[in-house]
Amino acid sequence: SLATIVYTSGTTGRPKGVMLSHRNILFNVQAALKLFDVFEHDLMLSFLPLSHAFERTVGYYLPMSTGTAIAYNRSIPQLAEDLAAIQPSLMISVPRIYERVYNKIQAGLAEKSPLATRLFNLAVETGWKRFLHRQGRGGWHPTFLLWPLLDKLVAAKIMAKLGGNMHLAASGGAPLPTPIAKVFIGLGLNLIQGYGLTETSPILTANPENDNDPASVGVPLRGLELRVSENDELLARGPSIMLGYWDNPEATAAVIDADGWFHTGDKARIENNHVYITGRLKEILVMANGEKVPPADMEMAIALDPLFEQVMVIGDARPFLTVVTVLNPEQWESYARGMGLDPDDLASLRNPDLQQALCEKLSGNLSEFPGFAQVRGITCTLEPWTIDNGLITPTMKLKRNRIMEHFATDIDRMYAGH
Repeated sequence: SLATIVYTSGTTGRPKGVMLSHRNILFNVQAALKLFDVFEHDLMLSFLPLSHAFERTVGYYLPMSTGTAIAYNRSIPQLAEDLAAIQPSLMISVPRIYERVYNKIQAGLAEKSPLATRLFNLAVETGWKRFLHRQGRGGWHPTFLLWPLLDKLVAAKIMAKLGGNMHLAASGGAPLPTPIAKVFIGLGLNLIQGYGLTETSPILTANPENDNDPASVGVPLRGLELRVSENDELLARGPSIMLGYWDNPEATAAVIDADGWFHTGDKARIENNHVYITGRLKEILVMANGEKVPPADMEMAIALDPLFEQVMVIGDARPFLTVVTVLNPEQWESYARGMGLDPDDLASLRNPDLQQALCEKLSGNLSEFPGFAQVRGITCTLEPWTIDNGLITPTMKLKRNRIMEHFATDIDRMYAGH
């Protein structure tokens, strides 16, 4: 019977009420516990909104079923303090948190000596090879003998910032960039990526600890059927698929076919029982020249640069691509001074020389993309996109339509005359 109605985050359209049954949720919890070890003596840190299916199932019902204690973070800005104080053994997160920590690490390395950077990179590479060796996907390497020293000098210090007691960290809600996963796993964090939707209660797949491929979103939960359709869409069927959308049979029929297969809207491939998400069926920008661009992939590549805190690529039905971005305040201050600009003067963000320099910087970040996928205009702001101002979802995904509306004047300016 109906247990709850959870509204979708509405990234591209009007939110819909997802009807989840008691069986949907309990099946999902029990299937997840067949993949992961969660114990009564564990302590889980929770900081995502409980109105979201990911945190509700994995960060609330799951620990409730295992007798695990839950500590609640005061706020995202205080997350670093709370991690150090609470020292959790479990954490459920979205990629944006790992991206922020990664960017702080990169910004810190930029101010240190070349020797410190080489030591950090050696620790990551050695840790990554040790991970592959433990997974049975790589051989023994002589640098493993250096690990006790590298752990003491590098890895343990960074793990201490996560509380120093983390034995399992899960990432979901959005794609986790592989370079970021590699850094944290290399430094010793047992980081697992999973995948699912509100409509699937929510977990469909997750990486087992002993078969963890960070480039994938893992293997199907036991008891669920997954397959890829002719147009590469991932389909799912099983006990955790929703009852339907509240008071919206048309929308329900559009995503659950006559055979009971739920259409995820994500493109995927399945290899060695692992699922690899390759894109969204709808989240593709079709430029005026007919070229197709995956904005999320480009945004992840740009956001690996510590200067760019949040990024949205624009270009649907446009002659070229542009970007709206929130700059990291600390990085902006040093970058602006380096260009002879006053970082406290908001007019500096519209300086033509600055915008040209940033477009060139973006081109470097997008070097692996085709030539037509280059950015020719940029709008910068220092005001973050938050849940409160309605520009991102509870799992920090962009509300593209809302951002387009918010920056409509700036977007028109970037395309003026074209």
